[in-house]
Amino acid sequence: MHGLAADFVAAIPLPAILIRRDERIEAANDGARKLLGPGIEGRHFITALRQPGLLDAIEACLRDGTPRRTQYLTSDGRQDTTFRVTVRAVMLEAGRGTLVSFEDITHVEQIGQMRRDFVANVSHELRTPLTAIIGFIETLKGPAQNDPAARGRFLDIMLDEALRMNRLVGDLLSLSKVEAEERVRPTDSVDAGALIASTLHGLAQLAETAGVTLDSDLPKTRCVIPGDVDQLRQVLTNLVENGIKYSGRGASVTVRLSGPDYEPQVRGQGVRITVTDTGPGIDPLHLPRLTERFYRVDSHRSREMGGTGLGLAIVKHIVNRHRGRLRVDSTPGEGTVFTVVLPKA
Repeated sequence: MHGLAADFVAAIPLPAILIRRDERIEAANDGARKLLGPGIEGRHFITALRQPGLLDAIEACLRDGTPRRTQYLTSDGRQDTTFRVTVRAVMLEAGRGTLVSFEDITHVEQIGQMRRDFVANVSHELRTPLTAIIGFIETLKGPAQNDPAARGRFLDIMLDEALRMNRLVGDLLSLSKVEAEERVRPTDSVDAGALIASTLHGLAQLAETAGVTLDSDLPKTRCVIPGDVDQLRQVLTNLVENGIKYSGRGASVTVRLSGPDYEPQVRGQGVRITVTDTGPGIDPLHLPRLTERFYRVDSHRSREMGGTGLGLAIVKHIVNRHRGRLRVDSTPGEGTVFTVVLPKA
């Protein structure tokens, strides 16, 4: 029976153990030994499974035969892992036993945490301007209702806060749309050089107001790539706007287009677009997290500049949709380079 039980448990694709009526572990597969440790066969299950919720589920199933579900939590010191544990009664030669299987649901828990974090971030981003607007409305209805100068000043601030919320909602809708289309590769043809020139022309006034010089280095021949022209324009706009807003007066932002050439990152012919600024640069500590939703290097300055914290997240998803690659290089005091590599076909 022991050999048959061992073969049965070994065939289960999840980590699993079989517990006899005398509460000893009859058999365990490789997944269970990796999870719980070697040499657990023959031991009392309490010595291998020390978490009270799981012990209670096993004891109850041995007692009444009713299936139970619970969770088992482990950690390797770097990451917590969550298992959904199913405990079911099985009949053995010695009487009723239990089969305990472990399903790794860490990714489900992480998605749930991401969703909760996202809702919390959106709520926080909306609460600040809403609180300001409500406060100004109350002031306008009370102490400032007969003060034209204060009324004009407060209305200007309220407009700025309303526009900030509108930008946030717009970026949230853009992010949602890009994520929904991320698995659908675009097939339209886009003249990359003409798109860059058009985008820089549209941002010229913003750069002039900020005291930033816009430059471009484009090939003389047309460079046509498959893509979604509106989304690629959004990528360029977000990257160049960031350079304009955060580089400071007297800085420059240069957009270069090179290729087509063999690009190992896309395993074939591709074009390379770089957006280089001469601003203060970014501490390497921040680089791995730049494309996270709502992550800001300088939260206060970003909000002052009208940033929503979603621009680079949108860029990342658009580049992914185009099967491209995004890279950020920066040295504090020397500026930042955003590199987008897009496949030629």
